[in-house]
Amino acid sequence: MIEVEGLRKEYGDLVAVDGVSFTAEAGAIYGLLGPNGAGKSTTIGCLSGLLEPTAGSVRVLGRDVVGEALAARESLGVVPQELALYEDLSASENLAYWGGAYRMRGGELRARVAQVLEEVGLADRAKEPVKRFSGGMKRRLNFACGVLHRPQVLLLDEPTVGIDPQSRVRLIELVREQAAGGTCVLYTTHYMEEAESLCDRLGIIDGGKLIAEGTLAELRGKVGERDLLRLAGVFDPERVRAALEGVEDLDVVQADAELVMLAVPGASKRLPSLFAVLTEAGADVRETTMTQPSLESLFIELTGKELRE
Repeated sequence: MIEVEGLRKEYGDLVAVDGVSFTAEAGAIYGLLGPNGAGKSTTIGCLSGLLEPTAGSVRVLGRDVVGEALAARESLGVVPQELALYEDLSASENLAYWGGAYRMRGGELRARVAQVLEEVGLADRAKEPVKRFSGGMKRRLNFACGVLHRPQVLLLDEPTVGIDPQSRVRLIELVREQAAGGTCVLYTTHYMEEAESLCDRLGIIDGGKLIAEGTLAELRGKVGERDLLRLAGVFDPERVRAALEGVEDLDVVQADAELVMLAVPGASKRLPSLFAVLTEAGADVRETTMTQPSLESLFIELTGKELRE
C-alpha cells in the first residue's frame, strides 16, 4: 500500500530525510518513531504529495505521488500535526468542505458527515463553531476530516499530542478500527506506549535516517539483555568516557555535564563497581534510574535521546 525507496529531502544544505526506505501493508499500522526534527513530518509531507522529494520514490497503491499525484491522493487520507480546521465554521461545515474537496456531494456527503461525527463523539456539537471546541474535540474533528472519504491509506502525524486522556483513548480506538477495516495506517508519535500497543511494525528515524525497523518483538530482540542506566549529577564527560572505556561489556550511550547513560547487562549487581569507577573520575552522582530492556531503551541506545525530547 505504501512503498518508500531511497527517499531524500533537502532544504539547501540541510538534509531532512536521508535515504529512507520502508513498506506498509493493508490492514496494518506502521509506526514511525523519532525525536523532534528527526524527519518524521517531512516523510509524511513527501508521502502526502505536499513536499516533492529531492531523490528516491514514494508510491501509494502503486501510484507515484509525484508523477501520478492526483490518482495517488484520491486514496489517501491525512491527519496533520497542525490542525487543518476553520475556526469560524462549524464541525459539520468543516467536514462538508473537506468532503467536497474529494468530490463527495449531496446525500452521500451529508450521511457520511453525520456518521463520522457520531464516531468521534461530536454529533451533539455538529452546528457549533470550532473556535468553541476544546483541544481534544479539535483533535477528534481533525481526525474525522482525514477519514471522511474512506481512504485506503491513512497518514497520522502525532494525532494525540497535547490532548486529554479520554480523547486520546477514543482516537486510538478509531485508529485500530481503521486498520481492522483494511486501511493501511502510517502513524508517528512521541508516546512510546502508543507505539508499543498500536503498531504492527515500527521504524526508528533519527537525523533523517531509518536506523532500525521491525516488529516490536524484533526490535526488542536488538536490545539483548542490557539495562539502561541513567545517572544524574555533575560529571566531566571526557574523564567519564575515559574511565569507562576499560569496563567490560558496557556502552556509554550519552555523557555530558549533568547526565550519563550507560547500556550494561545486570546493571543492579554492577552498581557498586560502576560508582567506584565514576568516583575515581571525579563524578558526583546524585540520582540513579535503571530501565530494563525495552523498546524505549533501544531507542535511547540508538539515538542517545529521550523519545519525548
